Amino acid sequence: MPPTTSPSARKLVLFNHKGGVGKTTLTVNLAYALAEQGKRVLLVDTDPQCSMSSFFLEEKYLDGLLDQSESPTGNTLWSALKPVSEGSGPYRLIKPVQLSSDRLHIAVGDIRLAEFENSLSECWNLAIGRNRRGYLCSTALSSLVDELAVSVKADFVFYDAGPNIGPLNRVIVLDCSHFIVPAACDLFSTRALKTLGYALNEWIATWQTVVERAPDGTHLLKGRPKLAGFVPQGFRIYGGRMASSPLAELGTFESKLTDFVWRPMQKAYGHTGKESVPKLKLGEVRDFGSLVTASQSEGTAIWNVSAGNADNKADARRAFAALAKNVIAATA
Repeated sequence: MPPTTSPSARKLVLFNHKGGVGKTTLTVNLAYALAEQGKRVLLVDTDPQCSMSSFFLEEKYLDGLLDQSESPTGNTLWSALKPVSEGSGPYRLIKPVQLSSDRLHIAVGDIRLAEFENSLSECWNLAIGRNRRGYLCSTALSSLVDELAVSVKADFVFYDAGPNIGPLNRVIVLDCSHFIVPAACDLFSTRALKTLGYALNEWIATWQTVVERAPDGTHLLKGRPKLAGFVPQGFRIYGGRMASSPLAELGTFESKLTDFVWRPMQKAYGHTGKESVPKLKLGEVRDFGSLVTASQSEGTAIWNVSAGNADNKADARRAFAALAKNVIAATA
């Protein structure tokens, strides 16, 4: 069995199958804020689009990693998981890349992770059928990330997941201790919650059956993710306050999140679903406009960009510092 993460390590994902809700931007800046508060963070780029890897790494360097990912010295997530996907052996250990801070590391993504995702569909069914390959394949990413987290002494692990409810995101969510829902404060984000809740509860229930039927000693996903909360982001500010339209939608979103996600998950874990609802809003991140574009161009936190309004950068730092503190508390 692979080594586990240290007792303080927490695995999280900002997850919403609706696109355009700023998952990668939120994750990156939350990681920076946690690092500034002394936490060590491992970022795991599991989105085949490689948005997070592209954010941090020079294009030429990343292209070189992708070109060599199938070689014996490859150092992307596909390099590690290719033997599992092809059924030729166990995963191969790779080395996370250290970023601008010695508290930040990234496990580099790869467009070929789409091939690993294809194999996960079969592996899920094999695990349900008590097949050994099903267990090994479904837990390979989790086991790999456990080892990588130990190697960098991570306090937090953040997956960067694509906007879908496919097989790869299924094993990611089931591997996490907590998940956070980013929200765009619009009607479409609210409507997506019912589908999100249904998928989460189906995954949890099915995996619980796998756990109950698995032979003793089998390494399995924890399969009990908790909703840490949600983060409204990208909204406009007028007169120092959230604009009226997103503000109105925010109340509806929180209510639907409670009804479609939090309460059903409480019942899935053996509770009544009638317990007092905890504070679910972890923070809020307004639209920082050109600072976000500059951040993506420079590969750094919004508040660390070279240009831009000083007051806006200070506001961004405060917003993410508060969010980081709340995430630490909500996942303790």
